[in-house]
Amino acid sequence: MANVILDGVTKKFQDKSGEIIAVDDLDLNIRDGEFLVLVGPSGCGKSTTLRMVAGLEMPTEGTISLDDKLITNLSPQERDVAMVFQSYALYPHMTVRGNMSFGLEEATELSKEEIRERVEDAAEMLGIYDLLDRKPGELSGGQQQRVALGRAIVREPEAFLLDEPLANLDAKLRSEMRTELQHLQEDLDTTTIYVTHDQTEAMTMSDRIAVLNDGELQQVGTPLECYHRPNNQFVAGFIGDPSMNFLDVTLEDGRLVGEYFEYPLSDEVLANIEGHDELVFGIRPEDIEILDAAESRHEYPATVDVVEPMGDENTVHLAFEEQERTESALTSTISGMRNVDELESIGIGLPESAIHLFDAETGESLHNRSLGEIEGDRPLKGAQPA
Repeated sequence: MANVILDGVTKKFQDKSGEIIAVDDLDLNIRDGEFLVLVGPSGCGKSTTLRMVAGLEMPTEGTISLDDKLITNLSPQERDVAMVFQSYALYPHMTVRGNMSFGLEEATELSKEEIRERVEDAAEMLGIYDLLDRKPGELSGGQQQRVALGRAIVREPEAFLLDEPLANLDAKLRSEMRTELQHLQEDLDTTTIYVTHDQTEAMTMSDRIAVLNDGELQQVGTPLECYHRPNNQFVAGFIGDPSMNFLDVTLEDGRLVGEYFEYPLSDEVLANIEGHDELVFGIRPEDIEILDAAESRHEYPATVDVVEPMGDENTVHLAFEEQERTESALTSTISGMRNVDELESIGIGLPESAIHLFDAETGESLHNRSLGEIEGDRPLKGAQPA
């Protein structure tokens, strides 16, 4: 095992339009044995970051260390890492055994017996021992993915680098493989950097998440820290499905004033946003309460626009009473056993303990929800006080 440290790493490319900064001054410390997920939208720099750790791209600036050894300018074969690609990159003319042993045969001095033992041990661990004599064309997508993982495992590297390895699988198999990958990483206890644009994979698999946008690191933290304590509006909107609701508001006389609602604030929240007048109000879909009617503070009359039944839950798109129905302002998730009908007049509750507030210009988080409401008054592990 090893820790991986990126210190001031920048990657610039040139094209016809000029200079493109794919990764901008990235500082990141992946701990020994940690499963860290790099997540962000397409083009945010996550795969470029992984390729720089692998040695497939060289940083324009900055350094990369593996277990305190500088590897910035080493070739891929000189780095003790193993990479699994989205496409699996298996040799179609070789058997599973051949694919898994090829790298060891070419890059190590292990004996044939040692290579055979490593391959068979990894195949047994991955449940593909009976497939060792088949070729990739005879395997399902999930089986090919296991072969690609096995080829990395037999290297016994200091770090695994996984570039969207589940992207080509169907939804059910992706869910199964997420669990298998977690068990595998725990068994091997190897430092793992996993790239995905799927925030569900990031939330369910990682020890920590590193959120990137436009080549810049937005936040590093545990999944629940990023979900409940986002550093900024981008992280808040990217992590979570359905994503957080956002409404533009202005602070006036201790109240948040939006186009269709006014929201009085407590002194505690006002203290957190002091000096900021133009704000963005945020609340997660599961925190919006669906009521028979709006009767008290922080409750508002609304109309149901669209209901999306998902089985275990319903996604409900809502408009404030004075708003055009086609301009849904909020999305709520409720139990699948709760019935609401389109065009139904209801009340919605927006509890102050669940709201987030962001600076409208910079997107900086000024106030995050109270964690005591979700953790039985026990602080979330690793979280900072509000």
